[in-house]
Amino acid sequence: MSERALGAERAHEAREAAIQMLYQWEVGRLSVPDVADSFWRIGDTPAVLPERVRERASALVRGTVERVGEIDPIIEAQSANWRLDRMPVVDRLVLRLAIFEMLHEPSTPSAVVIDEALELARRFSAEEAVPFINGVLDGVKRRIESGELTADRTPS
Repeated sequence: MSERALGAERAHEAREAAIQMLYQWEVGRLSVPDVADSFWRIGDTPAVLPERVRERASALVRGTVERVGEIDPIIEAQSANWRLDRMPVVDRLVLRLAIFEMLHEPSTPSAVVIDEALELARRFSAEEAVPFINGVLDGVKRRIESGELTADRTPS
């Protein structure tokens, strides 16, 4: 389901849920299906989230996890002097999610993805994470625009 089809507020809710599920995946070392099952059963989300928001969040998690091997080297290349394993977990997950969307979600403009990532960083990380995440994602955006990184513009 696209950003446009969900609407900005619902798309933001889906991203917030996705970050929380990605955190469970990363820290808890659970499989994606196990994370989704436990998150929707006992997660800290409003019980009234529509099914389409849940589907979008789950799709973002699946897509991000499936492409971690592609995304992590991009993060490392774009964040000079920062090893991935030394980054705060939430910052790394916000970057992964945003880069997944920038490369594989054709309906969402990169500027929107970056703005959303910064909001997620403000909500789930420290304020000093915001300029770091902004710098990394702006560099990725420039690399995509220059053709150095190829965006898959087919829906996932």
